[in-house]
Amino acid sequence: MKYRIDKSNHPFYLQIYKQIKDDIINGNYPYNTKLPSKRLLADETETSTVTVEHAYALLCDEGYIESRERSGFFVVFRNSDGFALPSEPGLNSAKISHEHRKSPDFPFSVLAKTMRAVISDFGEEILQKSHNKGCFELRFAIKQYLSKNRGIAVDAEQIVIGSGAEYLYGLIIELLGRNRIYGIESPSYEKIEQVYSAAEVFYESLRLSNDGIDSLELASTKADVLHTTPYRSYPSGVSASASKRHEYIRWAGNGKRYIIEDDFESEFSVSTKPEDTLFSLSDGDNVIYLNTFSKTISPSMRVGYMVLPKQLVREFDERLGFYSCTVPAFEQYVIARLIENGDFERHINRVRRHKRKEMHTGAKE
Repeated sequence: MKYRIDKSNHPFYLQIYKQIKDDIINGNYPYNTKLPSKRLLADETETSTVTVEHAYALLCDEGYIESRERSGFFVVFRNSDGFALPSEPGLNSAKISHEHRKSPDFPFSVLAKTMRAVISDFGEEILQKSHNKGCFELRFAIKQYLSKNRGIAVDAEQIVIGSGAEYLYGLIIELLGRNRIYGIESPSYEKIEQVYSAAEVFYESLRLSNDGIDSLELASTKADVLHTTPYRSYPSGVSASASKRHEYIRWAGNGKRYIIEDDFESEFSVSTKPEDTLFSLSDGDNVIYLNTFSKTISPSMRVGYMVLPKQLVREFDERLGFYSCTVPAFEQYVIARLIENGDFERHINRVRRHKRKEMHTGAKE
């Protein structure tokens, strides 16, 4: 082992987590390899076993390793040049009901206070038309938020604001072209299929297994655009494992292929660290990241955004830049203010703590 901790850089457990994760991905710890014991790793890094335990727990949460009773921690991540072994049939038994999709309540008093402040500060400016990609204030706030919380480092020019996911799906079709074949999860959120059907583009339904799209179906599909919801697919409840996420990245690297990463609801992960996005994992500049504020703030606030890979920014500007932003400037300024002053992140952290508490309480019962 060769792990070292920078004592001036906190938190220590994330340093350990990242070094081990890199070793797993690079093949230094192949599939089914046993990792060092917590005590051994704590001694080497001059940290506590609790710190190492936090790092291992995070790796377990993200599907890189698993804990085996009385045996230790073992690598379950696969990163072969080909596709992973076929996944076992059947979906995650924990289905997500419509009730679970109900948006956690954002404090109305905070929202109302922010609205009043925006009206006071911006005045008649809230009645003006925003930039076609969206107000710079919101795009910059999203840029800062993604860099800090999702490991996505982009320019504000790569971000496009629109009135919800369905509208952005349509823009993506116009951008990538109607002559492409789109691959979608089966089952998937019904509106995804409805948008492709309404746009009269050809799409293939790719069967989900326990950890994401079935490997054999992904390997044999004729699709050159993959539309996936890796955090948690609806209505199946399936989350893409770490191995599967890297499999998607390898698939997209074969030819001129793209991935549409629909990251809906990922902010409310109970993990102490949100899972890596496909956008941040890929170095192919071919992932379009998409998310909305309908879950994190309110379903009535039809505001979504997509992050374009750099190679598509100029093409978007030339072909689709004439489209006016479909979100009122007032709503954009309100969301930007919520992100900038920390209210947005505080709400997310409150919900995540509540979910973790519920999960631990349920485990004890």
